[in-house]
Amino acid sequence: MSWNTFGRVLRLTTWGESHGPAIGGVLDGCPPGIALSEADIQPFLDARRPGQNRYTTQRQEADAVRILSGVFEGRTTGTPISLLIENTDQRSKDYGEIADTYRPGHADYAYDAKYGFRDYRGGGRSSARETAMRVAAGAIARLIIPEVRVQAFVSAIGGDAAQTFDADEIARNPFWSADAAAAVRWAERLDRARKEGSSLGAVVECHAHGVPAGWGAPLYAKLDADLAGAMMGINAVKGVEIGAGFGAAALSGEDNADAMSPGGQGPEFASNHAGGIAGGISTGQPITCRVAFKPTSSILTPVASITRTGEAAAVSTRGRHDPCVGIRGTPVVEAMMALVLVDHKLLHRAQCG
Repeated sequence: MSWNTFGRVLRLTTWGESHGPAIGGVLDGCPPGIALSEADIQPFLDARRPGQNRYTTQRQEADAVRILSGVFEGRTTGTPISLLIENTDQRSKDYGEIADTYRPGHADYAYDAKYGFRDYRGGGRSSARETAMRVAAGAIARLIIPEVRVQAFVSAIGGDAAQTFDADEIARNPFWSADAAAAVRWAERLDRARKEGSSLGAVVECHAHGVPAGWGAPLYAKLDADLAGAMMGINAVKGVEIGAGFGAAALSGEDNADAMSPGGQGPEFASNHAGGIAGGISTGQPITCRVAFKPTSSILTPVASITRTGEAAAVSTRGRHDPCVGIRGTPVVEAMMALVLVDHKLLHRAQCG
């Protein structure tokens, strides 16, 4: 059984393939009465849109979203919101050479093993093209949690980590970097990788400010578990840390404890190693996570592989691909954070009023 739906109360179902005529999604469970138009969604899609600079795929897609249902007189009706984005710049012929050969690191072999055949044109359903719908749905989700501010940024590319943080810098460079000096270094690294026919991985960090204490659940709907699952569901993501993450394993109990003291509006915390979540429930601190993107698998450098019939082969993938998928993955991380938080806000309201 395939699974194309995400969420419990706010449910997103996506459809479409990378080289099909269109991609789309249905967002169900959105509360009624929220002001919504395409203009509320498009800026977030523009942030993810391909072809904006030499550090992303040169596929030219406008990613212009259309709302087909669920909105009347500028407000959500509470019924399913259907979204559509047409694909206009497919070049399926670029994939003819890999029609019968698997790209190592990509979903090609696993997809074929599951279904018995695969859509080799850009990966079909396994393509990151699908994430445009997540970004569109995430834009709507933000309108349901106006009290929360979600911001993601790239904190490392190719193992080179940023050293400073300036929130105003994030929108000034093509890498969503909060460190201007790091952005200069990353440009050089990616130019070199691109010329060599290779790619680089990245780490994206995401913070959510304004989440009140109480969202989540102690066991099977833990906020951090759902958040980790949502991030792992993004194409090319291979690791997620909440708060201190793996670093917490190196701390002592007292250092990791996030000591509390009385405050004017609830407790004040000395640190946030828990990433704003304790026991699966938000604490009122900023929710923080780090997401590791692997290097793009479609590269010009030949890699040893096999054909569908089991013969040895070398794969060199032509076409238009991101030299670092984590860059355009940054708006997707924000979207998934927003979708998870809205789902838990609605779950909390359903149980606790």
